[in-house]
Amino acid sequence: MSVQETIQGKLQAALAPSHLEVINESHMHSVPANSETHFKLVIVAQDFASLRKVARQQRVYQLLADELAGPVHALAMHTYSPDEWALRAGAVPASPDCLGGSKKEQGAK
Repeated sequence: MSVQETIQGKLQAALAPSHLEVINESHMHSVPANSETHFKLVIVAQDFASLRKVARQQRVYQLLADELAGPVHALAMHTYSPDEWALRAGAVPASPDCLGGSKKEQGAK
């Protein structure tokens, strides 16, 4: 099972989201081809309605502790209650360009 599939399964099982996107953005970073190190998560769950943003992210970090201790280097998280998601009309912020690692060093030359 891929890292992406593992993440998706854990989030589905624990949060029963009404909307879930697990997007592998590793190709946008200075990593080998076919890496699974950088992910963007879009999660809409009723459980988030009673939680502040930090508590939502802490919950996701708990669920994905094994992946974060191993293959996953970075997570971009967008967590919403169903009402918040409806107000956004499904719009999610775009991920910024990678400026770390060798890309940062190349730009500094």
